[in-house]
Amino acid sequence: MTAENVQATLQKHASAQDAEFLQRFFKTGEGQYGAGDVFIGVRMPQTRQVAREFKNLPLREVQKLLGSRVHEHRMAALIILTLQYPQADKPDKQKIYEFYLDNLRRDRINNWDLVDVSAPHVIGAYLMGRSHNPLFELAASQDLWQRRAAIISTFAFIAQGDAATTLQLAEILLNDPRDLIHKAVGWALREVGKRCNRQLLLDFLDKHAGEMPRTMLRYSLEHLPPEQRRQYMKKKTDNV
Repeated sequence: MTAENVQATLQKHASAQDAEFLQRFFKTGEGQYGAGDVFIGVRMPQTRQVAREFKNLPLREVQKLLGSRVHEHRMAALIILTLQYPQADKPDKQKIYEFYLDNLRRDRINNWDLVDVSAPHVIGAYLMGRSHNPLFELAASQDLWQRRAAIISTFAFIAQGDAATTLQLAEILLNDPRDLIHKAVGWALREVGKRCNRQLLLDFLDKHAGEMPRTMLRYSLEHLPPEQRRQYMKKKTDNV
């Protein structure tokens, strides 16, 4: 198994029409968050199919995929990591985690879908039962994708009913300048209310609704009753 085999298999599913759409959808124009990213037009179901076919790809070959300018090559690499991690022994789990962080810091995991599909299943999974300090280091980064990885990784904890780190990071990222962080934090808060304890979400909103960016607030309220949503949105309006 080689990176070149993966790339050739992905190419069989490529579509020029889909590539054009994905370039627009993932904001690859000059000055946009995905500037310079290259798509060949492979949709996620096909990318996942190829990743499963090459799930035993050695890390040195995964690294070649992550070094590619093509978005779908990097996506396949990350899905492969999420497939390998649960099956790995303890030393290899640590190796995959460190490999992932290294590539995140080298700007190889550099769009929201790449982060979202992988961070909970590698970073979050590895930090279960360990110190969560690495997430606070990521949240303090100047890099958008590292900050998004910090909050998205906590979905692994939310799934186990643990909201503490999510709520701490949400406070840290409350005034983040980027809309992609507002969406991620709001999404995480919504899941805290759904999957952990609704009162934890309400307590956070009671404290912060007036200062939360509007997008963050709207996402966090999505599964509350309409009257509650209106009350919290009014707090935001009254605070403007």
